[in-house]
Amino acid sequence: MNQSFTQHDPSRTIRAARGTQLSAKSWQTEAPLRMLMNNLDPEVAERPEDLVVYGGTGRAARSWEAYDAIVDTLQDLEADETLLVQSGKPVGVLRTNRWAPRVLLANSNLVGDWADWEHFRELESEGLMMYGQMTAGSWIYIATQGILQGTFETFAAVAQKRFGSSLAGTLTLTGGCGGMGGAQPLSVTLNGGAMLIVDVSEDRLRRRQSKRYLDEVETDLDAAVEKVMAAKREKRALSVGYVGNAAEVFAELLRRHRAGAIEVDIVTDQTSAHDPLSYLPTEYTVDEWESESKADPEGFTKKAQESMAAQVQAMVEFQDAGAEVFDYGNSIRDEARTAGYSRAFEFPGFVPAYIRPLFCEGLGPFRWVALSGDPEDIRVTDEAIKELFPDNTHLHTWLDAAAEHVEFEGLPARICWLGYGERHQAGLLLNRLVAEGKVKAPIVIGRDHLDSGSVASPYRETEAMLDGSDAVADWPLLNALTAASSGATWVSIHHGGGVGMGRSIHAGQVGVADGTELAAAKLEALLTNDPAMGIIRHVDAGYETASAVAAERDVRIPMSPKD
Repeated sequence: MNQSFTQHDPSRTIRAARGTQLSAKSWQTEAPLRMLMNNLDPEVAERPEDLVVYGGTGRAARSWEAYDAIVDTLQDLEADETLLVQSGKPVGVLRTNRWAPRVLLANSNLVGDWADWEHFRELESEGLMMYGQMTAGSWIYIATQGILQGTFETFAAVAQKRFGSSLAGTLTLTGGCGGMGGAQPLSVTLNGGAMLIVDVSEDRLRRRQSKRYLDEVETDLDAAVEKVMAAKREKRALSVGYVGNAAEVFAELLRRHRAGAIEVDIVTDQTSAHDPLSYLPTEYTVDEWESESKADPEGFTKKAQESMAAQVQAMVEFQDAGAEVFDYGNSIRDEARTAGYSRAFEFPGFVPAYIRPLFCEGLGPFRWVALSGDPEDIRVTDEAIKELFPDNTHLHTWLDAAAEHVEFEGLPARICWLGYGERHQAGLLLNRLVAEGKVKAPIVIGRDHLDSGSVASPYRETEAMLDGSDAVADWPLLNALTAASSGATWVSIHHGGGVGMGRSIHAGQVGVADGTELAAAKLEALLTNDPAMGIIRHVDAGYETASAVAAERDVRIPMSPKD
């Protein structure tokens, strides 16, 4: 029998346990339990009462009944058992072995012809599925900081490409200050630039301001423009959030840009455009949003797509006027094209424009969480990672900046980008810190699904692949199988995260450094093989950089290109 779909329970407040006392039978099951709870911590989640972690609809569990069943099962799970979770509902426990994952998750996956919002929402309304986004339904979300370095790296690449390696003296315009987009203002200011970020929700902007991701909030557009233009002229880092609808505000700022009243250098967007019901059409107010989207989802979708088309048109015309413009991976271009705007794809996605060379080296997000709940454990690990890689000045700069500027939300956590040959070293180091008692409790090690070899997403990570293999989804499936075979503590396969139904397949993995020899063996295998998938995938697509890295670092590829 299917669990009923209970969406809203304002009486529930979830917070992960801290310290060393276990409620499960081992740290290998305590870790996913705490991370599930951390995803729903009010400091972390967008709407925890609805089980929504980020992205408008990305849930940690399908229903509160399912959540409770997952918790009960994890607390009782043995060291050689595996919990199966289907779109947020625990459906079985199997006896496997100690190297097998303790949890296997699959979220939002539909067969091709049915992989659209209409079919998904019908199944969701019947309590049969949930949308897992990327790290929401895989229990490794660490709030806005989780995407912070990736966003920082993207804007650093923009600076390197166009603005002499610094954003000082530039102004970036963007939309969306939610769980993902909220990393944008701090990422730009850490690169020296000024940013104006537009969001319909003053509450979201205030929340980012309270966590020091955003400097100021304005409800008057003239005042907001004056502040960011002053910062641009003075080559001063500043971020200002403006309360408004990006579809309208982008068009108005384009008009002012053409008139010389504002000079915008970079334009992007991270609204929740992947799901039209999570993008507010210009016809409605924030107070009308929920009722109108529920009353007429089809009509609301059409209006949202029309508003997206207006925003994308402004972005294209900013590019015409000389600005650096890119899609930040939320499918807004395809929604605009659906609404009839023919020029929607005239600006690139951020991965082919800036990030793919990093993917060719197996570089990508490496995140860790202190299960003790003690921020001191993160300070210890920061210092240890810097000692492990003494010559990586970029990494040192990032970790120092994160220590100074990032306020922890939920369990203390950190993220940095590491490549093939580095991640397993970092994992073994963290495991030693646990074994030697230099940190107070085990450490969870995971990553975003936005990684070098873990996703097929033609409008984001695999856009414009060299060999045209943008939509080949074998790669994330192989990635998940590799992780499950290499000692991951939990593994996930999701559909749609970040870009919407029908547009991506992606995989995630998480390991636990509990200080044991078994954990060390598993982490070494997992954190070697996982980034190797990124190199293998890009060698197969014909990237010379990836082929050189594979040869240099001895990644075996049976049919590698011949010189």
